[in-house]
Amino acid sequence: MGNYVNPGNSGFSGIKNDTYIDKTGLISLINQSIDTPRRLTCISRPRRFGKSFAAQMLCAYYDKTCDSSALFDNLAIGSDTQYRKHLNQYDVIYLDMTGVIGETDITEIVPYIKRNVTRELKAAYPDIEIVEGFASTLIHGVEAAGNRFIMIIDEWDAPIREARNNPQAQRDYLEFLRSLFKNSSATSQIFAAAYMTGILPIKKDGFQSAISDFKEFSILDPGEYAEFTGFTEQEVRSLCEIYHMSFAKTKSWYDGYSFDNVHSIYNPYSVMSAMQSKKFKSYWRRTSASEALLTYIDMDEDGLQEDIARLISGEAIEVDTEQFENDFETFKSKDDVLTLMIHLGYLTYSEDDQGTGTARIPNEEIRMEFNQILRKGKHKKLLSLIQASDRLLENTLRGDARAVAETIAMVHDSNYAPHFYNDEQALRATVRYAYITCVDQYIRIEELPSGHGCADLVYIPKRRSSLPAMIIELKWNKTAEGAISQIKNRNYPAALKDYGGELLLVGISYNEKTKAHTCVIERQEYL
Repeated sequence: MGNYVNPGNSGFSGIKNDTYIDKTGLISLINQSIDTPRRLTCISRPRRFGKSFAAQMLCAYYDKTCDSSALFDNLAIGSDTQYRKHLNQYDVIYLDMTGVIGETDITEIVPYIKRNVTRELKAAYPDIEIVEGFASTLIHGVEAAGNRFIMIIDEWDAPIREARNNPQAQRDYLEFLRSLFKNSSATSQIFAAAYMTGILPIKKDGFQSAISDFKEFSILDPGEYAEFTGFTEQEVRSLCEIYHMSFAKTKSWYDGYSFDNVHSIYNPYSVMSAMQSKKFKSYWRRTSASEALLTYIDMDEDGLQEDIARLISGEAIEVDTEQFENDFETFKSKDDVLTLMIHLGYLTYSEDDQGTGTARIPNEEIRMEFNQILRKGKHKKLLSLIQASDRLLENTLRGDARAVAETIAMVHDSNYAPHFYNDEQALRATVRYAYITCVDQYIRIEELPSGHGCADLVYIPKRRSSLPAMIIELKWNKTAEGAISQIKNRNYPAALKDYGGELLLVGISYNEKTKAHTCVIERQEYL
């Protein structure tokens, strides 16, 4: 067993010793690609979405120097017709690129890999003929081993990310990958299959992938690998039963990623952290990606900060993902920055039947993370909006109706309000922006059915506290007093009968003739 050749099954064995969600169906898909033109697979997904777990699972399954039957017999792959055919039948070349970067200088990655893989192959097969070309040496390795290799590269894009200021190091690394995977004759002689995983899709060379022979499955379109992108809803339900945690709360915190054939996907790391700690909170900020996100938002490409405000307020925005060059430094427009946010997991992406792509913030965890990040940034416009929103909430809780109306008017005059301010929907959008920081402490529900109608906006505290719930009713060319009367007459508070705390009734109106916002606030002591 080596570090780079045949790493064994201890990694996956350790994973199985904890609460394990069976994702071995992924192995079946890779098995179907072996010895076919589809033998090269690249899967990209955000940090903390189980990439390394999947890589270690594949190592344990294919590595012929160990017997992994006890690990897999009782899992989903154990019933597959091809299970025994490929179980522990190959020499595995395994590269954890973050580990490689930790062992050598960024400019020496390629020589380091060649030197260490060759050394371990020679130790395993002393009769192997070592020649000048690395690919040729691997061909001799196949002859000595009596089988072609399975190659697994975890965090394949780490050198691209780390060498963002060193184009030559990036080129050397990509050329190394091309030498292995873009020569169809040598590739088929050396590899039965190859599996790469990382955050980003393969970097583009012009308009095409730099290693075009790989079949790519990204977070934009994971295809048949969608259910292996994260935890499915049924898997999360099972975990909630095991750990005696609320599924409804888990869903509100960590759901939000969805694909055509799998409607709900959850971040595995966040879900497991919540289950094991018994706390619903954001576990996202523990990654370094949040600091990088600050830099991209501060760029304010083409009005990016205005789009961020719309995203935080709950809107979905259009995004063109086609021009993104799959790196961390080439940004030609705000669409490139938004696309990177999708690959990092800060946004979720969907397309309609016409192919128009939209992005939105997936869940409460990420919305809170955005809110925290924006408070640390240099973006004065967004920071001004957030500070105004903080004051707005304070004034609402104090019952200062005049200050509330003045703040909403200020937000209306900012860049974040709708360009066409001509109906109640536009007023609602403005109010959503104005209360943007409520996401820290409240869950917002729009058009909540209650009593004899639907309340426009309802804010419910996320946890039991002294904060009151709020029902906000909006009126266009009518009075704020009329909005309060509607809340009472239609019994909108009925929807909050189980909350059991204080309630604020907030009426907000706008008059087209006077161009004035008005507000009335009433406190209902107990529901």
